Amino acid sequence: MSGQGSAALASSAPADPQPRVEARRRIGHVVSVSGSHAVAVLERSQDLAIRDRDPRIQVGGVVRIETPNSAVVGLISAISAPMPEMAGKTYDIGLMEINLTGEIWLTGNPARPVFRRGVTGLPSLSEAVHLADRDDLSCIFAPPGTNSIQIGTLYQDSEVPARLLTDDLLRKHFIVVGSTGSGKSCALTCILQRILEVRSTAHVVILDVHNEYSTAFGDLVEKITLNDFNIPLWMLNFRELCVALTSDDERKEDEIEILNEGVLFAKRRYAEAAAGRSLVARKLSENFIITADTPAPFRVSDVIAFIQDELGKLERTRVIAPYRRLRAKLETLAVDQRYNFMFGSLTVEDTMTDVLSRLFRIPNDGRPISVIDLSAVPHEILDVVISVIARLAFDLAVWSAGSLPMLIVCEEAHRYVPANGADKFVPTRTALGRIAKEGRKYGISLGLVTQRPSELDMTILSQCSTAVALRLSSEKDQQVIRNSTYEGMVDLIDFLPLLADREAIVLGQATTMPMRIRLDELDAAVQPCNFSPGFSQASRADDMDREALDVIVSRWRTTGRDRTAA
Repeated sequence: MSGQGSAALASSAPADPQPRVEARRRIGHVVSVSGSHAVAVLERSQDLAIRDRDPRIQVGGVVRIETPNSAVVGLISAISAPMPEMAGKTYDIGLMEINLTGEIWLTGNPARPVFRRGVTGLPSLSEAVHLADRDDLSCIFAPPGTNSIQIGTLYQDSEVPARLLTDDLLRKHFIVVGSTGSGKSCALTCILQRILEVRSTAHVVILDVHNEYSTAFGDLVEKITLNDFNIPLWMLNFRELCVALTSDDERKEDEIEILNEGVLFAKRRYAEAAAGRSLVARKLSENFIITADTPAPFRVSDVIAFIQDELGKLERTRVIAPYRRLRAKLETLAVDQRYNFMFGSLTVEDTMTDVLSRLFRIPNDGRPISVIDLSAVPHEILDVVISVIARLAFDLAVWSAGSLPMLIVCEEAHRYVPANGADKFVPTRTALGRIAKEGRKYGISLGLVTQRPSELDMTILSQCSTAVALRLSSEKDQQVIRNSTYEGMVDLIDFLPLLADREAIVLGQATTMPMRIRLDELDAAVQPCNFSPGFSQASRADDMDREALDVIVSRWRTTGRDRTAA
C-alpha cells in the first residue's frame, strides 16, 4: 500500500476517461468482491500532519467504483481498522464494507449520465473507489425528467433534493413507520402536500383516528365527522353486519343465521314498497336479485319485527335465546346516540350515491382530500366503519374500471389490521387486503401509518413496496423493517434508533436507491395538530368540582352525548 497511501493519491490513480471524475476524491481501492458486497482498503495520507485533510469517511456515505464500462454505486455499510495505529507506528490499515446498488452509465450525451438499479459488471480488484460528488448524488437521487416529488434533502448533501417516484409510490403502496414523536404525521403530510401540488384532481381519503389532519391541508380538506355524516347500516355487507350486531362468543352462529333471514326479509319488504311507489323502481326490481350482501336499503325496525314474529311461533325453550339476544342488541344500538351515524336517520332512503360522493370527493370541487374523523367512533365498531369505507373504495374503483384514481391512508393501521386479531377484524383485514393485493389494477392505492409495524398484518405489510422509516426504538419493529428491506440494504436499518426528528430512511420502489434524508420542514399553519391539551397545560387548569363530575357521570350513563363535547 506504500505506493497508494500518499497524499497525492489522485495523481497516482489510474486515469479516468471522463474529466469530471478526476475532480472526485479517491478514498480507496477494491480488495474483495462477494455477491452484492465489496471491501475496499482506505487510502489515507501517511503524513499524520496532513491526514486531517483527507475526506471524512462515514457509514452511509455514497461511493462510486470505476469500472471499464460504468461506475458502480454503493453505500458504505461499515468501516473498520483491523490493524490500528499503535505502539508508535504511523501506518495502519482501514477497511470499508460497501453494499453495491446500481450503476451510473454514460449515455450519448456525456453531460447526462443515467443511474440504473442493479449491477451488470461487478468491480474487480484494485479498481478505484471515489466519494460520490454532488453531480453523482443528483444523478442518483434526483434524476431529471421523471414523475417525482421532493420531500426533503439528502443527509449527505443538503443541496441535493430527496425525491420519490410518484407512480411507484402510489401504484405499489407505501408505509410510514416511526416511534411516537418521531414525526410520522408530518412526514405523511409532507408527502401528500407534494402529491397534491402536481395532482390537483386526486381523491385522497385519510382515516384519522386521532383527529390530527383536518388543519394540515388548508382549504383542500373536506372534514367529515360522524356527527354530520351517515353511513347507513344497510351499506354494510353481511359479514360486517355480523361483527356489528351479533354476540362475540361461541353462541353467535345461531344469531348469524337469524340475522341473515331477518335482513333478507327487511330488504325485500323495502324493495317491494319502493316498487309500489315508482314505475322505474318496479322495473329495476324485476331484474334485481337481493342477497344479504346486496347494498340495498332496509329498515332495522323490519328486522326487529321479523325476529318478534319468529319468537311468537316458537315454544319457550332454549332455542329462543339467540332471538332475544339479537333483538336486544338491535334495540340497544338503535337508541345509543354514539351509533347515530348508522341508526339515527328517521327515514331510510337510497343515499348510496350521496355517500360515495362525499366520502371520496366526486367531484372534488377543489377539495381533493377527505379527512374522516374517527376519534369519537366507539372502539367496538371502529374496525367495522373502516371496513365499510375500504370496501366501498375498492368496489367503486372496480366498477369505475380504474377511471377514478384514489389513495386510502390508514392512520394507526396496527389497531384495526393487527397481526393476530380476533374474528372481529376479519372484514377489515379482508377489505384492506384486497386493496393491497389488487388495488393497483384498478387505480386504488394504500398508505399505512403505524408506530408498531411488528403488530401489523404481515400480508398487508408485504404489499407495501416503499417504506419511509423514521426513528424506531423497538428492536422487534426494526426487525420487521429489516425483513422487508429491499436490495440488501439491511445495514441501513441499524440507523433507525439514531435518527433525529424529521430524519428518515427511505427504502423500496419509490426511490432509485435507499437514502437517508431530512424531511422538509412544514409551516406551522399546515402541520398536523392534536387538539388534546398536553398534560402540563391540563394540570394548570382549574380543579374539577363535584357538579362537573355529575355531568360527566350522567353523560357516561346515558351514552347519549358526543364524548368530545365540552
